[in-house]
Amino acid sequence: MKASDADILIIPGYTNSGPGHWQSRWQAKLSTARRVEQAEWTKPVREDWIARIAEEVNASTRPVVLIAHSLGAPSAIHAIPRFRKRVAGAFLVAPPDVTNPDIRPKHLMTFGPYPRDPLPFPSITVASRNDPFGSYEHADDMASSWGSFLVDAGEAGHINADSGHGPWPEGTMVFAQFLSRLSAD
Repeated sequence: MKASDADILIIPGYTNSGPGHWQSRWQAKLSTARRVEQAEWTKPVREDWIARIAEEVNASTRPVVLIAHSLGAPSAIHAIPRFRKRVAGAFLVAPPDVTNPDIRPKHLMTFGPYPRDPLPFPSITVASRNDPFGSYEHADDMASSWGSFLVDAGEAGHINADSGHGPWPEGTMVFAQFLSRLSAD
C-alpha cells in the first residue's frame, strides 16, 4: 500500500502533538493524513476520545491506517468495536500504562485497562526502554495480546519532541516499511 491509497489518521495523545512533534511533521508530509481533533486535549474524556476516533474512521473513503501516540493508543484500541470502515493497519507508539496508579494526571487511568483481544488488522507497537509513562515490559505484554509486532526503540524516552524525536527518521523508515506491507484491498 502507498500512502495515497489510505486515509491516514494521526491520533495524538494527552495535550496533543505540537508543531515539533513527529506526528505533526508526518501529517504535514503525508497528503492523505489528517489529525483526529479532540474537544478537550488537557482533560481527556475516554468516551469522547473514542467517539471522535470512530467518527473519523467511519467518515473515511479509503482504507484507514492509524498512527497513534501515547494516550492515542488506548483510545484507538477502545474505539475498534465502533469501526464500520476498513482499517488496514495501526502504528502504535509509546502506549502508556494507564493502569499504573502512579500515572499523572490521575484521570488518565480512566483510559484503562486496555482490551487484550487480538487486533483485527496488522499492527506495529513501538516502545522505549525508558518511557516514563509505560514500561517496555507493559508494551511487550500488550503487543503480544494484540498480535502486534513489537519494535524496540531503545532508550528513547516517550518518543516525542521532549525526548528529541521531532523528525524521528527511524520511525519514518519503520512506518514506510509497515505501510508497504499492508493491502490496499
